[in-house]
Amino acid sequence: MVRLKRRQEIIDHEEEEKSNEDISSSRRGSKLSLAETFRWLDSSEHRKIETDGHNDYKYIIHPKNRSYKAWETFILVWAIYSSLFTPMEFGFFRGLPERLFILDIVGQIAFLVDIVLQFFVAYRDTQTYRTVYKPTRIALRYLKSHFLMDFISCFPWDLIYKASGKHELVRYMLWIRLFRVRKVVEFFQRLEKDTRINYLFTRILKLLFVEVYCTHTAACIFYYLATTLPPENEGYTWIGSLKLGDYSYENFREIDLWKRYTTALYFAIVTMATVGYGDIHAVNLREMIFVMIYVSFDMVLGAYLIGNITALIVKGSNTERFRDKMNDLISFMNRKKLGRDLRSQITGHVRLQYDSYYTDTVMLQDIPAAIRAKIAQRLYLPYIKKVPLFNGCSTEFINQIVIRLHEEYFLPGEVITEQGNVVDHLYFVCEGLLEALVTKPDGSEQSVTFLGPHASFGDISIICNISQPFTVRVCELCHLLRLDKQSFSNILDIYFHDGRKILNNLVEENDSNERIKMLESDIVIHIGKQEADLALKLNSAAFQGDFYQLKSLIRSGADPNKTDYDGRSPLHLAACRGYEDITSFLIQEGVDINLKDKFGNTALFEAVKAGQDGVIGLLVKEGASFDIQDSGNFLCTTVSKGDSDFLKRLLLSGMNPNTEDYDHRTPLHVAASEGLYLMAKMLVEAGASISSKDRWGNSPLDEARMCGNKKLIKLLEDGNVTAESSSSQEPQQERFERRKCTVFPFHPREAKEEPSRKHGVMLWIPSDLHKLVVTAVQELGLSDEASFVILSEDEGRITDIDMISNGQKLYLISNTTD
Repeated sequence: MVRLKRRQEIIDHEEEEKSNEDISSSRRGSKLSLAETFRWLDSSEHRKIETDGHNDYKYIIHPKNRSYKAWETFILVWAIYSSLFTPMEFGFFRGLPERLFILDIVGQIAFLVDIVLQFFVAYRDTQTYRTVYKPTRIALRYLKSHFLMDFISCFPWDLIYKASGKHELVRYMLWIRLFRVRKVVEFFQRLEKDTRINYLFTRILKLLFVEVYCTHTAACIFYYLATTLPPENEGYTWIGSLKLGDYSYENFREIDLWKRYTTALYFAIVTMATVGYGDIHAVNLREMIFVMIYVSFDMVLGAYLIGNITALIVKGSNTERFRDKMNDLISFMNRKKLGRDLRSQITGHVRLQYDSYYTDTVMLQDIPAAIRAKIAQRLYLPYIKKVPLFNGCSTEFINQIVIRLHEEYFLPGEVITEQGNVVDHLYFVCEGLLEALVTKPDGSEQSVTFLGPHASFGDISIICNISQPFTVRVCELCHLLRLDKQSFSNILDIYFHDGRKILNNLVEENDSNERIKMLESDIVIHIGKQEADLALKLNSAAFQGDFYQLKSLIRSGADPNKTDYDGRSPLHLAACRGYEDITSFLIQEGVDINLKDKFGNTALFEAVKAGQDGVIGLLVKEGASFDIQDSGNFLCTTVSKGDSDFLKRLLLSGMNPNTEDYDHRTPLHVAASEGLYLMAKMLVEAGASISSKDRWGNSPLDEARMCGNKKLIKLLEDGNVTAESSSSQEPQQERFERRKCTVFPFHPREAKEEPSRKHGVMLWIPSDLHKLVVTAVQELGLSDEASFVILSEDEGRITDIDMISNGQKLYLISNTTD
């Protein structure tokens, strides 16, 4: 019901569609049979359906009404008579005799009646191909086109000529009646499309009519030129000076009318054929001028006739191709014994495609792609921008959609997509009305919704990669835009952000569209699948080092914190592979640098394992940590394996050398017990405590003495003496527990407002607060002329170095800052 209300609003907004507003209520019974009614019913019944409930339209005549078709035939006969008699009246008569005058008056009355009828005859719009029944539009169309010429043609010019004192200029107005020839031209156009009549016969008949009409008109003009001279000079004309044997035309006005006409027609035909027998020729200057003009025209006419005959032989015209196609279709349908309904749909659709051929983008295939794109944007962009499926999508995405669209027209009753079929195209409704139907298990059809202008269908099937969930049938003549599935998929591969918006737009229709509610689970599953695929693409770009692809994906809306099936983010893979540019870019994008994968590893840990020193420096500078569960056991295991390079990278990256395992043993305990001098030295230099005790009360020195490595014993004894000396001088501080902190160059209040405002620097905590300030100023590149103080995260001022705990965040600000 919501969708029907939406359709009502659309029709109210477009005034020209008001005549179709109440049609839907009378169309919801049997759609297929009604569709046949739209095309093949008598026009009186068709008009009744189209204008039901509209008193203003009850007098509108459908162009296929049988009575009106009979009237068209009647007026066609009068048009042929008027087209042929008008040149003869101009050339051979100066004032019609009584019988011809009465016949002329009857003809003009008939044409006046036709003018009145034209204000009530519906017509098919050349742009939308929909039948227009609105009286004001019909009247305006006729007034702007043929009304003035038709009306002037109906004046009784012979009576006006006699009433004006036989003024010669009045007779020239007779030529306006030749405008009626258009009815004959329209008749031949309809005849050419009629597959029941031989096309060759139709074309030859048309060409003969053109030739006869041109020569007939020229003959009347030839005779007129002879009669406009004074009587004493009529002997100096082509007919006045003519002698055929012993017969003279000197007093040609007294000769029988048909003999004069036959002589003039003979002169016109011989001149047109340019055979020039010499028995009849131009005599005076006026006749010579007209003959020159006439012969020049005849050359064009001859080329037209020859060209058309050649086209008949080689079969090159569009109309003949249409007829051949239609004949083949009829033969096929006869062989297969197709039903009447299906035959009507096929022939109606082929004829509609022929009528709309010149609006198809096929006509633009030889135009450069850039110009075609501009034309498509001009024609289709207003429709596509209003499609709810593309709400919120970028302009670039919509432009890519627009330039790949194709126009199609469908007649009422045609089925565009069927339930359960695989859909290869996405359709957008420009004009018309369609109905979505669901077939029940018992074979009956249930209406789901109506699709009006700016609606779309085929979207769920293509996007979610499922079969068509319902059948779409045309209710009114429809103008659709079609986009193939492959093109749509290619565009979505580039514009990921817009693809997610399209899915959200589908889900948002749940409250107003029952057809989407039934498919909500499919859409949700597809959204999850698309997110997973996007994460894989992003991780693949990071792993391959494709910086531009990764940047494009993120700019298109991909989430850099999205992980794959193992919980690895792009930063994990870039750090592992040593891509410093990608790592730096991801940090700038605000990724979580301490994000763990399913194995508990951070990006820093991956970089350390792979030995990527450049990436390690970047991550450490940004405050990255290992955050390893049971780090003491991990570091002790590393020492026991003897991997000195790995241990060195871990210590340089800030791992605490005094972490303990479940037995309170530090890595130095393990190194000392196994006699690993080099690793013990690295640990001591990194600040490992020599005096720490395990659960049995043994120190690393005790372990070294039990191992018996004299060099290692000396290293630890020397370190122990130094530690005791330092401890006596500064008993408050454990000197060998080296600590680190991160210093940021702004106030802690700014860190809460803008978390990623500036980067800080990680420093070892010295023995003196002043040294920490000096070192931080140098590393952060600040001016050493100003006075600085250090604040904690709680905005408290640090006054003693012992107040700083390991890993604490500090903030260096100018002493003059409020």
